[in-house]
Amino acid sequence: MSEKSEQQRLSVFKTYKLYVGGKFPRSESGRVYEVTDSKGKWLANAPQSSRKDARDAVVAARKAFGGWSGATAYNRGQILYRVAEMLEGRRAQFVHEVADAEGLSKSKAAEQVEATIDRWVWYAGWTDKIAQVVGGGNPVAGPYFNLSSPEPTGVVAVLAPQESSFLGLVSVLAPVIATGNTAVVVASEESPLPALSLGEVLATSDVPGGVVNVLSGRTAEIATPLASHQDVNAIDLAGADEVLAKELEIAAADNLKRVLRPQPVDDWTATPGIDRLTAFLETKTVWHPTGSLGASGSAY
Repeated sequence: MSEKSEQQRLSVFKTYKLYVGGKFPRSESGRVYEVTDSKGKWLANAPQSSRKDARDAVVAARKAFGGWSGATAYNRGQILYRVAEMLEGRRAQFVHEVADAEGLSKSKAAEQVEATIDRWVWYAGWTDKIAQVVGGGNPVAGPYFNLSSPEPTGVVAVLAPQESSFLGLVSVLAPVIATGNTAVVVASEESPLPALSLGEVLATSDVPGGVVNVLSGRTAEIATPLASHQDVNAIDLAGADEVLAKELEIAAADNLKRVLRPQPVDDWTATPGIDRLTAFLETKTVWHPTGSLGASGSAY
C-alpha cells in the first residue's frame, strides 16, 4: 500500500455564496458568520450580507422584472416545473442540509424535502390559472366591456421563515415569482444553507438571473434597507419577529409598499391555498365601449 493511500484524506468543505443577478458573489463586506446545527456543531461559514448587497440585489431584481413579468404565464409554469426537476435530482443533498439545519432525522427531513418539491410543482401549476380565478369580465350598466386582470406588483422582498429553512422558504418564494414578480430573499438567519443551495438550483435551471436573489446574514440588518428602499414594491415579513415586523412596516410606509404581515403557520405541509399568490398582485381594470354596427344600433 502506498504512503499516499495510507494518509487520511482531507474533507473538501463547501463554500457557500450569495446568489445575486444570476451570479454567486461573496458579500461585498467580506464578512461571514458561523452556521451550526441544532447541537452546536459547526456546519459552514455563510456570507453575512451588508446593506450594499441588499441594494445590489434590488438592482438585479428590477432589471429582471420586465422580462419575467412579460413572459407568458404558461412559460413561467414550465420554468418553475424545471426547478422542481432540478430539486428532485439533488434531493439527497437537501435532505442532509435540512436534517442538519432543523435537527430532524433523515426520514423526517426527507418528508420535508419531498413536500417542498411538491409545493414547487403546485405553484408551477397555478401560473396560468390564477388569472381565471381572480380576473374576468364585470357586469356594468352601460354599453361597455369591463375586464379585470391581475398583474404583478414588482420587486418583492421576502423574509424567509426562520424555523422552516426549506419548505417554509419555498412556500413564501414560489408564489411571488409564479405571478410574475421578482424577489430578494433574506434566508433564515440561523439556517441559511438550504436557501443558499436553492440558489445553485435556480442558476442551473431556466430561471433568468435576477428573478430570485438570495441573501444570508442578520435578518434585521438586511431587511431594514429593503423595507425603506424606494424601488422595492412589496415586502413579506414572514421571517420577522413582532418587534422587527413593526419597525419594518413603519419603514415600508414611506413609499406605500404593500406589506404582508407575519402569519403564524402551524403546519407548513398543509395546502396553502391561493392567499400568497394574490398577496402581491394588482388588479388592472379596462373599460372599452362595445360600439354599434350600422343605423339599426345593434351592438356587438
